[in-house]
Amino acid sequence: MRQLIRLNGLTKPVKCSKLAHMLPRRILLIILLILFSIPSVSHAFWVWTPETNKWINPKYSVKDTPSEQLEFAIGFYKNKEYEEALREFRKLIRHYPRAREAPDAQYYIGKVFEDQGEVFTAFKEYQIVVEKYPFSDRSVEIVKLQYEIGNKLLEGEGTRNKFMSTLKGTNYNVIDIFQTIIKNAPYGDLAAPSQYKIGLYLMEQGLYQESRDEFEKVVNDYPQSEWAKAAQFQIAQADAKRSAGAQYDQKTTQAAVEEFKEFLEANPDAELSDKAKEQIRVLREKEAENNFMIAQYYEKTKNYPAAKIYYQSIVDNYRDSTWAQKALSKVQEVSKKIK
Repeated sequence: MRQLIRLNGLTKPVKCSKLAHMLPRRILLIILLILFSIPSVSHAFWVWTPETNKWINPKYSVKDTPSEQLEFAIGFYKNKEYEEALREFRKLIRHYPRAREAPDAQYYIGKVFEDQGEVFTAFKEYQIVVEKYPFSDRSVEIVKLQYEIGNKLLEGEGTRNKFMSTLKGTNYNVIDIFQTIIKNAPYGDLAAPSQYKIGLYLMEQGLYQESRDEFEKVVNDYPQSEWAKAAQFQIAQADAKRSAGAQYDQKTTQAAVEEFKEFLEANPDAELSDKAKEQIRVLREKEAENNFMIAQYYEKTKNYPAAKIYYQSIVDNYRDSTWAQKALSKVQEVSKKIK
C-alpha cells in the first residue's frame, strides 16, 4: 500500500510496511489515524493534480478560460448562492483582468448586491464597470439600473441598508447617485430626469433655494426635454414654499405668482396647468391676507391714512379673494377716523 506523506517539505509515496522502520510506533499510529480515520480533513482542501504536478486548493483555483469561469460563477448566481457567486466572479476579475468577460463579472457583482437589497452597494459596484471598463456593452444598461436605484432610494425603498435610516435627514447620497448618472451619460435620456430628481429631493428636504437652483439647471441645460416644463412649474413651487412663512415681505410670493403665470402662458395645455392656476389663487389669497395684516398694524398704531391705503389695495387688486369684502368694510371704518 502506498500513501502520500510530507517529509522535509516534500511529498513522496512511501510504502506503509516501511513506516515502522522510519518512525516510532506511537507516531506511526497518529499518522495512520490522520490518513484513514479523517481523510476528509487531509484531502478536502488540497488536491493533487497530475497535469500541473501541484497541490491545488479548489477554493482558490480558477477555470482554464474566463468564459468557463464566468459560466461557473453565473451558475451560483442563478441558484442564489450569493456568497459563492461573489467569490467566483471576483476570482475571474483577479485572474483575467483584461478578458472581455471581466466587465460582465463586475456587473454580476452589482446584481448580487441588488438582489439582496443592498441597493447602494450595488450602485457602487455597477459604477466600477463604467469607470474601469468604459467601452463595455453593459454601460447603457448600468446607467438605467443606477437610475432605478436612485428612484428606489428617493421613494424610500431598499430599507435594508444603513443609508436609508438617514434618507429623510441630511444625507446627500441620493444627490450623488443622480449626479453620477448625469456624469456617466450627460447627453442620455436619463440626464434631464436625474437633474430634476435632484431638485425634487432638495425640495423634500425643505431646501427651497437650493432646489430652485437645480430645477433651473433642467430648464437651462435641457430646454427641449419634457422635464423642462415640470422644472419650470417646480421653480414657482419652490418660491411659493419659500414665501410660506413671510408675512410682510411679499416679494417672494409675488415672484412665485409671476412664475406660475409664465408657466401657464408657455404651457396652457400642460397637465400641471390646473395646479398652476390653483397655486396662483392660493398665493393671491396669501398676498391679500398679508396686506390686510399690514393694514391692521397701521390701524392699531392709529396711522389711519396708511391703513386705508392697504385696505383699499385689497379691494382694488384682490377682488376675487375672501379678504376683499372685509377690506371694504375696513375702508369705510378707518375713513371716518381720518381727520
